[in-house]
Amino acid sequence: MDKKTYGLIGISQKASKIVSGEFSCEKAIKNKEVHLVIIAEDASDNTSKKFNDKCKYRKIPIVEYGTKESLGNAIGKGKRASIAITDEKLAKSIADLIKQNEK
Repeated sequence: MDKKTYGLIGISQKASKIVSGEFSCEKAIKNKEVHLVIIAEDASDNTSKKFNDKCKYRKIPIVEYGTKESLGNAIGKGKRASIAITDEKLAKSIADLIKQNEK
């Protein structure tokens, strides 16, 4: 578990720059209000495909990271299969940290 990434996700939540949950994320993606979508690695194939298709169509970056439980814990809520970052700078910072962790 990468504390920096989850910490930044938590800061995003405190700043009200996160949308979480399937329906809220879908709505925000359709309205092009998000700059990054994070899908839990243990999300269902159906959920993963749905969000990948929606983000690809709207050219919104999407990454698979963490588990439903760890994403939920990072934002102080229950399990979450999807979260979306609505702030451009926070989204870029989180995406950069995730890329660094993959190396």
